[in-house]
Amino acid sequence: MTQQGTFSTTDDFVLDVTRIREQVRQKMDDGPVTGTYGRESDRVIGVLNDVVATEVVCWLRYTRHAISASGIDRAQVSAEFTEHAREEMDHALRAAERIGQLGGDPDFDPARLAERSHTDYTTPPANDLDAMLRDNLEAERIVISTYQEIIRWLGDGDPTTRRLMESILEEEEEHADDLVDLLGL
Repeated sequence: MTQQGTFSTTDDFVLDVTRIREQVRQKMDDGPVTGTYGRESDRVIGVLNDVVATEVVCWLRYTRHAISASGIDRAQVSAEFTEHAREEMDHALRAAERIGQLGGDPDFDPARLAERSHTDYTTPPANDLDAMLRDNLEAERIVISTYQEIIRWLGDGDPTTRRLMESILEEEEEHADDLVDLLGL
């Protein structure tokens, strides 16, 4: 590090700390969103609000299925649905927290959740565990595909949100794997 506040390596990377300090001090109210943020924060907030809606709808579906399930395998399937529901709500809360960090407001408006969700809320008959498992597996696969696209879109523009989405994606893939096991596929 030189006295001018720059750092240079053999690959010609130079960090102008003096310039960064000046820029940051000019917009203190922007919180963690600095001039080096590589995405349009309003667009990321919108995408994350769709993630919140998706996760809340998944929580509702899993919760309903856990409560209404019946039949010989009810205990095992209901326990899995309950665990997944808990994790889906955690995903929604983590995405909502990131929205707040980016200066936005998480949208939990019940009237808008279903229209913004990537997945559907389904209500198969209580005695049709196979349909419940398949509905949830379909939803997990939709979430996996859409979250992969979000992660690719974020790229290096917002590494914090990308890591959040990668973490959520990892759990969604585990959910899909659990459901495949329960279905015996």
